[in-house]
Amino acid sequence: QVQLEESGGGSVQAGGSLRVSCAASGRTDRMYVMGWFRQAPGQEREWVAAIAWGADRMAFADDVEGRFTFSRDSLENTVYLQMNNLKPEDTAVYYCAADTRFACCSVDAREYEYWGQGTQVTVSS
Repeated sequence: QVQLEESGGGSVQAGGSLRVSCAASGRTDRMYVMGWFRQAPGQEREWVAAIAWGADRMAFADDVEGRFTFSRDSLENTVYLQMNNLKPEDTAVYYCAADTRFACCSVDAREYEYWGQGTQVTVSS
């Protein structure tokens, strides 16, 4: 079992930055990948980015490429998603997810078995 706890998020004006974090606990030694998804009201959950656990491979959705980046604290098993130049269309609940079966970097939510509780990101124009 893997537990994920998110923090960060909040409200910012367009062009601003926010950072969300996801701390993993439990059987993190079995994790292969951590992904980020987001869901806006009335819309389906969409993949944002993913990073290999314990490796340097990462991937980003086209609409966040160049604006979002990853960093991590391996000792704390925490991944940070830095979001820069935010746009109103980035407004959503952001979820981190992890998987112990598939390697990085699936865009399919069904290939992630553990999920955080979600954190709200609001970007105003």
